[in-house]
Amino acid sequence: MEKPLLVLKVGTAAITRADGTPDEPVMVEMARQVAALHGQYRLVLVSSGAVGAGKRWIQGYSGLIPERKAAAAIGNPLLINKYAQFFAPYGVPIAQTLCERGHFARRKPFLQLRDTFQALWDNGVLPIANENDVVSDLELKFSDNDELATLIAVGFGADTLLLGTSVPGVLDAQGQVIPVLERMDAAALGLATREKSASGLGGMVSKLTFARLATRLGIRTVIFGVKAPEAILRALRGEAGTACLPQPSSLNARNKWLASGSLVIGRIEVNAGAHDALLRRSSLLAVGVTAVLNDFERGEVVELALPGEPAFGVARARLSSEELLAQLGARGVEAAHADDIVLL
Repeated sequence: MEKPLLVLKVGTAAITRADGTPDEPVMVEMARQVAALHGQYRLVLVSSGAVGAGKRWIQGYSGLIPERKAAAAIGNPLLINKYAQFFAPYGVPIAQTLCERGHFARRKPFLQLRDTFQALWDNGVLPIANENDVVSDLELKFSDNDELATLIAVGFGADTLLLGTSVPGVLDAQGQVIPVLERMDAAALGLATREKSASGLGGMVSKLTFARLATRLGIRTVIFGVKAPEAILRALRGEAGTACLPQPSSLNARNKWLASGSLVIGRIEVNAGAHDALLRRSSLLAVGVTAVLNDFERGEVVELALPGEPAFGVARARLSSEELLAQLGARGVEAAHADDIVLL
């Protein structure tokens, strides 16, 4: 029987000092705990910190995109060498896996990436993943490693996603850790402040946002502080941090990828009748479309929404935006097939 998949993400502030240099005692302790789990799980360690580790070599570093790219190019080998050093006493070989958003946006590259990870697991190798900051504008400007970890967890079929940070978990108004969030609703998302660490791109808003996606797709997610004693092992056992409970999900692997990994190109707004039909798992017909926003081609992924509201689903379009606009309101014209629609 195949081992369960566990994805662990650690943030920049959790594993580096204020000057960006790796916090070696924290990384040594992380390696010990991950090594203890290595025989029980297929593991992915998603690690930030490359930019932080490299920025001190950039004169007058101010955080501009070219400087971040240069810092990442310097910091990536430094960071991966530290991991190799700290995992070596446990006989755990590692592999650096630099990922871009495009690897998850298209199905074929995604499947190739998944096969590569499987080959690493088959040979007892621990993949250490990071954004490919050096070449990826989109990741660097609009996302963070919380998203990367979530896409890996959803796309590869993880049971648990651990989001390690510099704070002990999600805090209530009194500053106490909330041990369990049963549903990732508006109240749960409202617990996050808009603050982020000085060294990283993410923050609690990012973690709760991606915990919401992961739990909706059936993955237990724990937000916890990395630096506490036995933090990883205790978080996995539900003894530390904030556990965000998974919701039932019957989506197959392809539709989980569609809901999480695919890049959304455009937006289709529908009327209440079409919305109700989609909830009953019907196809989307042009007669129910009220607006088409942004340009997209056949086969690209679009959001589905009621006018002026957040998206309630995504779909792979059977018509381009131009074709759909030309047939807006037409009966019997299929804009997206039921098999290519995922409700969120």
